[in-house]
Amino acid sequence: MVKLRGHHIFCLLGYRGMGYSVEYVENMTRLHQSLRNNPKSVIQIVEGPDQLCEKFPGSGVYHCQDDDIYERDSVFLEKLGLHIDQIATWEEIESLIRKHVVPSDVQIVCKTCSWRRYGVCEKGVQEILDGKGLREVQ
Repeated sequence: MVKLRGHHIFCLLGYRGMGYSVEYVENMTRLHQSLRNNPKSVIQIVEGPDQLCEKFPGSGVYHCQDDDIYERDSVFLEKLGLHIDQIATWEEIESLIRKHVVPSDVQIVCKTCSWRRYGVCEKGVQEILDGKGLREVQ
């Protein structure tokens, strides 16, 4: 079972192989491709640090416990109608995204995210809306 916090659901949509360190990128790529290849993967929504936070490099400022990150998690979960400890498949989460999210939501909810400037998250949301699923990471 994959353990994910709220905002990382959206990070996975925009993920294009960039990250905080080689170890972080390898971990995120592995998870991303696993969900892409097996949309029936089971996800448990967690509060706070998840399987992606586990590989955050020790050399950077560890933001996984920051209040604004918890707030971002909360906003995303509310938008999707999910809650802490809920279990769903990745395809069920994609279905919720198609029902409740538009690309411009990223600009509002992720306004303080350093990755937002790349514009890949909006594209990732649109690809889910178009029924394409997660993009293959090259």
